[in-house]
Amino acid sequence: MRRATGSSRRAARGFTLIEVVVALVVMAVMSVMAWRAVSALTTSRERNEAAMDRAETLQTLIRQWELDLREVQKSDVFDALTFDGATLRITRRRETGLQLVAWQLKEGRLARWESQTLNSADTLRDAWFRSQQLNAKEMRELPGLDRVTGWQMYFFQRGAWANAQSSLDKEPEQTGTGTGTGTGTGTGTNNTAPSNTIPEGVRMRLQFGEDSGYRGELIREVAVEAGS
Repeated sequence: MRRATGSSRRAARGFTLIEVVVALVVMAVMSVMAWRAVSALTTSRERNEAAMDRAETLQTLIRQWELDLREVQKSDVFDALTFDGATLRITRRRETGLQLVAWQLKEGRLARWESQTLNSADTLRDAWFRSQQLNAKEMRELPGLDRVTGWQMYFFQRGAWANAQSSLDKEPEQTGTGTGTGTGTGTGTNNTAPSNTIPEGVRMRLQFGEDSGYRGELIREVAVEAGS
């Protein structure tokens, strides 16, 4: 009668405890490695998606800003384009009237507010005062960009760039009706008519916070074609 070999005896009695433990350890290590690989891929995908969303938001914002400036329209109420250091106000032409647009930086958020189409001097003044009363909560509900630490505007006029708060020449005219409002900074008196001096171009500089996802600062220029 033939004797059973060593391998036959091991097969007959099954795996030892050490062999089972080793197999479990190997499987656990492989599972951890697979989980880390999947986690890294998921994290990378989420970061890429977040970066794409930020880039899309910024591009949309810039396109809208450029569109607003390309449709600047003069009015007899106040200057069509003003900047006071925090808010850029633009009187924009529409098919059936005018529209007031206010780009405002408040508590780290740059947002865009727009009025309805306006057809009279009174409604235009009301929209102007409404744009001055926007609070932080309202700004958060408007289309905009978060984690903006600062912005500056420069106007191109007479062949040179200058700070928007001091570059536009003002030639106020006294009116007898007292209906004109606004100056270059949007704080005119009722007895001052708008100068309506429109720059040939506008340059914007945006600074972002360290946790914004954007690097450095953004500089963008657009030519202004004002309507008379």
